[in-house]
Amino acid sequence: MLRTLAVANYRSLRNLIVPLQRLNLITGPNGSGKSSVYRALRLLADTAQGGVIPSLAREGGLQSTLWAGPENFGRAVKRGEHKVEGTVRKERTNLRLGFAGDEFGYAIDLGLPAPSRSAFALDPEIKTETIWAGPVLRPAALLIERHAAVVRSRNSEGDWDVLAYELSSFDSMLTQFADPRNAPEMLRLREQIRSWRFYDHFRTDVDAPARLPQIGTHTPVLSNDGSDMAAALQAIQEIGDPEALAEAVDDAFPRSSIEVLNLEGRFEIAMHQHGLLRPLRAAELSDGTLRYLLWIAQRF
Repeated sequence: MLRTLAVANYRSLRNLIVPLQRLNLITGPNGSGKSSVYRALRLLADTAQGGVIPSLAREGGLQSTLWAGPENFGRAVKRGEHKVEGTVRKERTNLRLGFAGDEFGYAIDLGLPAPSRSAFALDPEIKTETIWAGPVLRPAALLIERHAAVVRSRNSEGDWDVLAYELSSFDSMLTQFADPRNAPEMLRLREQIRSWRFYDHFRTDVDAPARLPQIGTHTPVLSNDGSDMAAALQAIQEIGDPEALAEAVDDAFPRSSIEVLNLEGRFEIAMHQHGLLRPLRAAELSDGTLRYLLWIAQRF
């Protein structure tokens, strides 16, 4: 379970530390940074997939995502008596993301590269990465750290072993050196992050993935885009809680039921509704009905 999320210099978030519980609800006015908190968590998840650099590029590059305000706010500015004015920065402005959980914590620091003529000169560089044991980062709890191109891990005697001397600035140590022998903690943390799921938006248009037949395989966890909804519902019926699933469908649509059609290995949803002579296929379902089925597919 995640206990703390930390974000610094990301969009409208200057320096934020959020304590987390089992269920967390973020509220606030428009432009207060709610979406930035969520997107920062997704960037952390992309790190374990080797996709944090492309994700930042899709957001306009690190220059577009970095904190755009001044280093410090004077009292007059805070009171609204003077406008915000830029000054020469005294500290480097890097994007810093991290989280702490019951077992491990992880933090990453991304910065701008030195000027060059490379076609990839706008790609951010991973400056540091850190993994520690427990909910609080302390020197004694440090397990693995990366500085520039060097990665080292603490062995059972408490000494440091170097895992790499030439790690590329665009590669995370989570994707390059997570193995059960040399870095078991890093492997466990990477797999934990990869198990995160983000259900922030499900398409319901005509070409939505959930409306189309998809190749069916065992799917205990619904994908982020809902493309394997039929397989996830079939998995609930076979190895999950089919009674609870049937109750959830009947609760929203009385005397209705769902069926997963197997079309030569491709799965598709069919919904039987009271008063209709034939079941409705996924392409025929209303947007609200499709969203509800997607919701219960990830809920169970």
